[in-house]
Amino acid sequence: MTKRVIFHIDVNSAYLSWEAVYQLQQGSNVDLREIPSVVGGDIKKRSGIVLAKSIPAKKYNIKTGETLFSAKLKCPHLVIVPPRYKLYMDCSAAMGEILKKYSPSIQFFSIDEVFLDYTNLERHFGPPEMAANLIKDDIKKTLGFTVNIGIGSNKLLAKMASEFEKPDKVHTLFTEEIPSKLWPLPVDELFMVGSKTKEKLLEKNIKTIGQLANTNPNFLYSFLKSHGILIWNYANGRENSPVRNESLPMKCLGNSTTIPFDVTTKEDAHKILMGLTENLCFRLRNLKKCASVVSVSIKNNLFEHYSHQKKLSHYTNCTKIILESVKILFAEMWNREPIRQMGIQLTDFCDSDFHQLSFFDPDPIKYKHLDNAIDKIRLKYGKDSIFPSCYLHSKINPLQGGVIKEEDYPMMSSIL
Repeated sequence: MTKRVIFHIDVNSAYLSWEAVYQLQQGSNVDLREIPSVVGGDIKKRSGIVLAKSIPAKKYNIKTGETLFSAKLKCPHLVIVPPRYKLYMDCSAAMGEILKKYSPSIQFFSIDEVFLDYTNLERHFGPPEMAANLIKDDIKKTLGFTVNIGIGSNKLLAKMASEFEKPDKVHTLFTEEIPSKLWPLPVDELFMVGSKTKEKLLEKNIKTIGQLANTNPNFLYSFLKSHGILIWNYANGRENSPVRNESLPMKCLGNSTTIPFDVTTKEDAHKILMGLTENLCFRLRNLKKCASVVSVSIKNNLFEHYSHQKKLSHYTNCTKIILESVKILFAEMWNREPIRQMGIQLTDFCDSDFHQLSFFDPDPIKYKHLDNAIDKIRLKYGKDSIFPSCYLHSKINPLQGGVIKEEDYPMMSSIL
């Protein structure tokens, strides 16, 4: 039986690295990777968080996901740069093109992580470690950023190996190396062991991955159910999913924002919903998809959450049509209480290159041309280059939300 050889390519501090490389290409004399810096939202907003950090920023105990305000308190001279998701998607795609030279089977696990099947390819690029170093150096020379590459007998072991010492490294974790390299690690370093699972395991005095691997699976099932069996298999290095050239189908596309003030008027709420919808529909069109189900969610100032959804009469990616449904849903559900957070989700997708139009759409072709023209302007000149006039002299931004979430793109998945 042929021994599987899987690579996991992981970009080091992806957003930060891609920003640094871009700024250097634009003539900057400062490398963001060499100073305390982060990629994050607007520090003036409650929703501004750290999305990525440089290695020097880690020395100040700055953590991904914490607020920019908190990060600034830890490091007053911290450099903050806003995220540019179109740039990151382009960098990710460019890396994918390089990887295709080394294997016909690659699978994006997230925007900055890719699995590559190297089984039976040694005759082309040499032994696995030699090939991994070749790929790593090719990406660095061609695109300017560094990656870690983990090599293993399956996707799980390859992913775990890529988490070892960083940056710009190649590591192996084959089945025979599990006792020496994997089992001594703290249990929460195992893929799929989150904070709640960690707490339950520590309560049972299971502190390392090795202890988890050697625990009776029936005992794990007694308090973790099926998830206990899953992580027991992972602790023993058992995982056999293939490297899929095609990503999992997209199930949901969402956009939400935490508002820096309490929304109390319909006019302000509509502006925020318009901003969320414009951003969401831009991403929907970029994915070449249409949707037929729209849902709107609200979190009030008491942090109570509720939502409504609606099935459209046809598939569409038109901003105007989707916004009209969003406003109807909002009117049905809002009880006039102050709003802290708003969100929109789209589901039930079809490809936009072939879908049925509706007789009830006023000038569908005109709206399509309008949306495409606006998209092109924003891609070329920035998202704030064109916006509705109702936002003039307004305290509300024309485009709301926009953080890429796991459910937004098919290549993003928590399933190996």
